[in-house]
Amino acid sequence: MSLSLKSMLSLAVLALATVFTVANGQYSYQTQIVNGKPFPSLIEVTTEQLATGLESGQFTSVDLVTAYIARINEVNATLNVVTEINPDALSIAAELDAERANGTVRGPLHGLPILIKGNIGTLDKMNTTAGSFALLGATLPRDSGVAAKLRAAGAIILGKTNLSQWANFRSDNSTNGWSAYGGQTYGAYYYHQDPSGSSSGSGVGTSIGLALAALGTETSGSILSPSEVNNLVGIKPTVGLTSRALVVPISERQDTVGPMARTVKDAAYLLQAIAGKDPNDNYTSAIPFDTLPDYVGACNFSGLMGKKIGVPRNVIYQEQGDGPVLAAFEAAIAVIEKAGATVIDNLNITAYALDQYLNGNASGIVLDADFVSDLPKEYLSKLVKNPTNVHNLEDVRNFTQHFMQEDYPDRDTGVWDQSLALGFNNTDPRFWAAYQINLQTAGPQGILGLIANYSLDALILPTDFSPGLPALVGTPVVTVPMGFYPSNTTIIMNQRGDLVETGPNIPFGLSFIGTAFSEASLISYAYAYEQRTMVRNQVQPFIVPNTELANVVGA
Repeated sequence: MSLSLKSMLSLAVLALATVFTVANGQYSYQTQIVNGKPFPSLIEVTTEQLATGLESGQFTSVDLVTAYIARINEVNATLNVVTEINPDALSIAAELDAERANGTVRGPLHGLPILIKGNIGTLDKMNTTAGSFALLGATLPRDSGVAAKLRAAGAIILGKTNLSQWANFRSDNSTNGWSAYGGQTYGAYYYHQDPSGSSSGSGVGTSIGLALAALGTETSGSILSPSEVNNLVGIKPTVGLTSRALVVPISERQDTVGPMARTVKDAAYLLQAIAGKDPNDNYTSAIPFDTLPDYVGACNFSGLMGKKIGVPRNVIYQEQGDGPVLAAFEAAIAVIEKAGATVIDNLNITAYALDQYLNGNASGIVLDADFVSDLPKEYLSKLVKNPTNVHNLEDVRNFTQHFMQEDYPDRDTGVWDQSLALGFNNTDPRFWAAYQINLQTAGPQGILGLIANYSLDALILPTDFSPGLPALVGTPVVTVPMGFYPSNTTIIMNQRGDLVETGPNIPFGLSFIGTAFSEASLISYAYAYEQRTMVRNQVQPFIVPNTELANVVGA
């Protein structure tokens, strides 16, 4: 799985114990000193800190990759976060170090290790499986659009993370973070914590510093939800702001690729690198600007000053255990108002929109029909090598039901069964009718109607309630840490009874919701809230790797 496993494990054994201090309710990991120079802790380090250290020669990208691989090896047997480490990561790091030494720096991500979700295609020695043995050994003609942009920006693709298999689009009875290929990923804030999904490994890996940050994908909640429960910032971009080319698809109308990071600014740096037009994804042609907004520059402490923020109350429905989340949400509203925003509370989407959102079947029809069409058209047909000979959803289902390690029938294929039973794909008039219902539900009668009718700059919701409506119209959301369940929280298990869904110290988030291509504004609001609260540092994971840069540089 890893390069130089023996040497990496030796580093892990030699690592100093991770130590943190607590002041004013904020945890801070102690800086380690080598030869009189301080080294930042990799669970807290930022893009700018790493770039400064590289530029000053304090450490190299090879040092970074070495440290991160050691950290992965320390915890991966317990948490099942990373399915594959890039066997070329160290050589790529050495090349980027040489470029830097020659005066060439491609950008702020130059030489920084990033993890990517296991459904994001790469043309290298790693597999792109979406968590399934059906895609093991398959090869692509080129990198996915976002992977190519990462490489062009100088980032090191350190490895692939585990995910809810097929991005949570296979089973009615599986678990978040489980895949046949990667096993069960666990969150790091409570023993056997549900990591949420489907970008489970990207969330857990970033939360405990197995890389600077990670890429996830979202159709409806798959960046936002694992970012929330892993104490992260997650940006779910507008559909079309980032390329989906050669990313294993679900729905061309809802799929998007975005960053998951420990700070708003780090997420903004990553979005800056991966956003933009791609001739291999025609949805990116809708981007309304030739020069990207300055997402990093949008990180402004005064970002909420003078803004109008709305609260769509009838979208919030209390579920078991949600009391702490709703209390923290009220406190967040007070923070936002104190930051200079006007909060327009007690707004409601229309009764029609609410009924469709909670009880309608249009959203399911759109996903089912898109998946039947998009899986073969946008991915399987483009494989250069296809060892299992899967060419459509029927083939994939047949493979899954007959390959023992896919854990069928204990984990069913109910989602696919429904997709195939639908009897039509996304070229059928019945599909178009369902899609128009989606556009009305979240558009004029839903969240976009509220923003327009009340001249709002954004909406806010607890992240538990934020993904569904923006997913229907492909609009952006940014989630930021808002709080944690108290230490005396009653444990609530998932439907299979094997993961802790709600429990002590598990994080939850606050979402800022906007109109299409409003990411820069949402980032500014999220940053202004983050900097006033610094919620992330109030609780620490129960499991943290020990290896630090200081151990590698000082070895």
